[in-house]
Formats: sequence, C-alpha cells, structure tokens
Amino acid sequence: MTETYGSVSLAPMDEQGVELFERALLSTDGTGEFQWFGFTSAAQLRTRLAEDGCLSPDGGMLAILADGNHVGRVEWFERSWGRPSTSSCWEIAIGLIDGHRGNGIGSAAQDLLARYLFEHTRAERVQASTDVDNLAERGALARAGFQEEGVLRRAQWRAGRWHDMVLYSRLRPLD
Repeated sequence: MTETYGSVSLAPMDEQGVELFERALLSTDGTGEFQWFGFTSAAQLRTRLAEDGCLSPDGGMLAILADGNHVGRVEWFERSWGRPSTSSCWEIAIGLIDGHRGNGIGSAAQDLLARYLFEHTRAERVQASTDVDNLAERGALARAGFQEEGVLRRAQWRAGRWHDMVLYSRLRPLD
C-alpha cells in the first residue's frame, strides 16, 4: 500500500523507517516534547517488522515519506467505546522527526491515514488525541478534517506529571 498526498506518502514500514524511529526515541529533540516518554527500545518494533511488516488486523504502523524520504511514522490501533464487536474505532498517532514538523506533512499524513482506514475497514470513526498545549498538532488535526470533541483531564503521564489531552475525531463521510 502506498497512498500519496502531494509530496507526502505513506508506505509500508521498513528497516530504514525503524532506524529513524529508533534514533528519535533517544531524546526529546527526536520525538518532540509532547511524545517524550523516556528512553524506549525499538526491539519490539523490529520483531513486529519481521513478523507481520507492522500491519495486522488490530492496527499497524506506516512510514511517512516526504519527497521520497523517510520523515516519520503513523500508527493506528483499535479503541472501544463499548462492546468491541460493535463499538470500536481506530485511534491514530503520528511522529515526525525534527526538521520536518510545522510544514503540513503531519496534516497530510493524518488525512491520508484516515481516508485509507475509511476505505479499507468498516470504521465509522477515527480519533486522535494530543496534549492540550500541543497547538501545532491541534492545528494539524483540524487541517486533516478532525473535529475537537473535548478535554480528557489528567489522561497522560509524561515528564513526571499528569497532562490533559484533547480528543479529536473524524467520521466516515456520508454517501
């Protein structure tokens, strides 16, 4: 699968994408201040790449390419608002490497992923969350067609304290 939006595309995760992710996990500069959860190993990701290419019925991870170069990743995983068989949706996440944030790549990648999930799964809803202070990601989600739904108080433990998160969603277009 390769989906393209201007010079931004999503492609299957590969060793180069895993190496980029692994380098990002080494510092706040690599992940960005809102995604730094401390030093993390990419060993599980390497195992997953070898086993299923980072794609499964429960979710996945794709590389983000800008002008053909690896610049980050998008992920999706199942969330449930009731019985999983009838009330599940996809939650997405994104990580861009330093130097590629703030120029529309994130919006394009999140739009591509949402469109892909609506086209290839039965999802009625795709959601994302971000720190209330992450104004750049909040804007990126809005530009990608997501609507703000509300604040999840003290939902994320990061950097030694609890952080409020903002929940966004995008619904399947009506035919």
